[in-house]
Amino acid sequence: MSSSALIKLIEASTEAWTVESLEDLLMNPRTPSFRGVPRDEVTARIRALHKNLVAWLNGREDDAVRAAYEDWGRQRFTQQVPLSEIVYAIMMAKEHLQRRAREEGLAGELRETEGRIGEFFDRALYYLVRGYEMQAMSPPAR
Repeated sequence: MSSSALIKLIEASTEAWTVESLEDLLMNPRTPSFRGVPRDEVTARIRALHKNLVAWLNGREDDAVRAAYEDWGRQRFTQQVPLSEIVYAIMMAKEHLQRRAREEGLAGELRETEGRIGEFFDRALYYLVRGYEMQAMSPPAR
């Protein structure tokens, strides 16, 4: 299964995709709480998503995905971002990838790697929710 053209697209489009995703996230009526999260933090998370996706498509284990998204979930709980908004943010990121790939003529390659891409986003969501719950269940700091 070749994903090299898709990986090259993700790497080459990271900045444009980050700007587009950030604008969408901050303006979307389904994600209003993200307006209260520091912009540079959200930008860094979007860039990290691209890096994690590329690593996943290159066949790495999910330890990096677990660590990144559990942390993201913990952070967003602390910032009082509703879980539904976080889940929607991940859904939007996947939609941005799919749209950009189709626009660049990579619909065939997108279909070819759809299972691996779906697995990445599914795991990201699982670990994000897990991190959010872990923070919610942890005893308050004294």
